Amino acid sequence: MARKVADVMWEMLADAGVERCYGIVGDALNPVIDALRRNGKIEFIHVRHEEYGVFAAVADAYLSGRPVVVCGTAGPGVTHLFNGLMDARKEGAPIIAIAGDVETRLIDTAALEELNPYKFFDTACLYVGRVVNPEQARAVFTTAILTAVVDKGPTVISMPGDIASANAPEHSAHAVAIPAPPVFHPASSDLDTLAEMIDAAAKVAIFGGDGCRDARDEVLQLAARLKAPVGYSFRGKQWLEHDNPNAVGMTGLLGYGGAYKAIHDADLLLLLGTDFPFSEFLPGDGVKKVQIDKNPKHIGRRTALDLGLVGDIKATVTALLGKIRDKSDSGFLEKQVAETNSFHELLQHYVQKGPGIKPIRPEFLAATLSELAADDAMFFVDTGTACIWAARHLKGGPNRRIFGSFSWASMANAAPNAFGAQLAFPGRQTIALCGDGGFTMLALGDLLTQVQRKTQVVQIILNNESLDFVKIEMQEAGVVPFGVDFKNPNFAKVAEAMGAKGIRIEEPGDVREALAEALAHKSGPVVVDAVVDPYALSLPSHVPFHVAKNFTLSLAKQVLTGKMDTVIKTIERNVRLI
Repeated sequence: MARKVADVMWEMLADAGVERCYGIVGDALNPVIDALRRNGKIEFIHVRHEEYGVFAAVADAYLSGRPVVVCGTAGPGVTHLFNGLMDARKEGAPIIAIAGDVETRLIDTAALEELNPYKFFDTACLYVGRVVNPEQARAVFTTAILTAVVDKGPTVISMPGDIASANAPEHSAHAVAIPAPPVFHPASSDLDTLAEMIDAAAKVAIFGGDGCRDARDEVLQLAARLKAPVGYSFRGKQWLEHDNPNAVGMTGLLGYGGAYKAIHDADLLLLLGTDFPFSEFLPGDGVKKVQIDKNPKHIGRRTALDLGLVGDIKATVTALLGKIRDKSDSGFLEKQVAETNSFHELLQHYVQKGPGIKPIRPEFLAATLSELAADDAMFFVDTGTACIWAARHLKGGPNRRIFGSFSWASMANAAPNAFGAQLAFPGRQTIALCGDGGFTMLALGDLLTQVQRKTQVVQIILNNESLDFVKIEMQEAGVVPFGVDFKNPNFAKVAEAMGAKGIRIEEPGDVREALAEALAHKSGPVVVDAVVDPYALSLPSHVPFHVAKNFTLSLAKQVLTGKMDTVIKTIERNVRLI
């Protein structure tokens, strides 16, 4: 039997290191999926929703470093891929989407399920290729694979069924040579300028992001020599916080510790591998700022800079270490570390009092989870208040990982992220900290997929019957929360009915035992339904004036609209914070 175009595609993808394809089949994909079956080297992961499959693939690709394929049939199947592909672009995950397409004879006739892949995917993807002739197939496949792997982001191969099933040209298969990641640093003259700025500054602070992923040792060595406090974004936390005597926490509305004061009181701030988007929490012109990033599009777009350098963080810091003088005055560092330790005591109030407080405090739940989890546990966090508790109470380590939709901020990512990670690292402890809104939005249906595959994923639902983070955002905006409350089922019973293990926690005294039971379960997925305090708030280390003013205004409006009980409960439940 002659080799088909789709056969060539799967051969090239397998040669590039692809091990899994997540998606749902459909008529436009039939020739593609049939070729996948014939290939036999790539596992097909049938999910109940394409978006769930892409979120799973994002975590799989990000953590493993290998390219991962997702697929959806023409029209609606393709559109379900979009949100996850946006997440892949923001998080830097090498994803290759195979998009079903109408037959070539129907292109541009407004056929059933037809869309223009170039227009539709342009925002989400680094490259979109539409294969309309077998002769161009190899070039499109190569470009899609290399762009995804080298540039760390999503690409799309749009393939009509008649092209997928067409005979491939002779000698069309071609193994894609995957290059090692490029390593580069700024010119020596720019490094000399940076070294002069560092030597001239009495107080230097570092703020790092995900770009420090492979440069932890070098950044910590730089911090030690400069007596510099080290703050970090949420994406940088897992690389820079643990076992770091210079760590001073995070800034922003998730912020804790001395990070805000450290970066604002410094003479010079080094922004290393971060595209931190909340500019109002970055210092103004009173602090000199240098940003180093391998992506030139990140340079200077969040704050005005005194120097912007393009380069890999590991290579750049390594080169810089040979050009700077050590600093001897540790007063600035000690002050920021003391501030961090002081804030840590505040964070521990509801952790230490947690066993005696009902409803369950989410701080106590998250801290207990962190204590019980394995040293190499992988945590996945839904967008919302789950991010607050994870940022503050999940402790990192050399082999622990914390991942979420931190740059795209989509709802409902945690459970599918954890599913994909479990497939990439079978048997490794995989934990999703889910909001109840996110879990019911996307994760509930594909719990059946986890049950079918017996994946060891622990899903812990923060059951407060509201879109809690949105409610907080409304109060910060000075308005009365509206449209954020809903009723939940007993998730543990629902999970049991679907074939998973279900555990419901209502009493704070049961938290430790229930979490230990969930983490010990090895025969399939677990759903922990944790009924947590819906009035729990968090206090950032720095509260902008407009936020404090608007929050107060919102409380006043709630009183005037007959919600005095809600205001009283909010104050009572957060007596140490408000």
